[in-house]
Amino acid sequence: MSYTFTALIFLAMSIAIDLFLTRVCLVRRRAFWTSYAIILPFQLLTNWWLTSRDIVMYRSGAILGVRIAAAPLEDLLFGFALVLSVLTIWIRIGRTD
Repeated sequence: MSYTFTALIFLAMSIAIDLFLTRVCLVRRRAFWTSYAIILPFQLLTNWWLTSRDIVMYRSGAILGVRIAAAPLEDLLFGFALVLSVLTIWIRIGRTD
């Protein structure tokens, strides 16, 4: 299984959990996109640091080859899925209804 395929699966799962399982619907909220815009530069900086120093390396056949800040595009998909999943679960657990 390629890194691209895995990243797309986790992206789809996190969106499905947000919209259908928990019905938190963060992806429909402006506040979520604003907070993600704040998180994204730090994710890019961290990804750049780890990949440009060969701390984390990827097989060329397992990724698309598109890189942003030296990290594969798939890292952004995983990061987005992680942020969305954590915030969705945090909000859902915090609800008292």
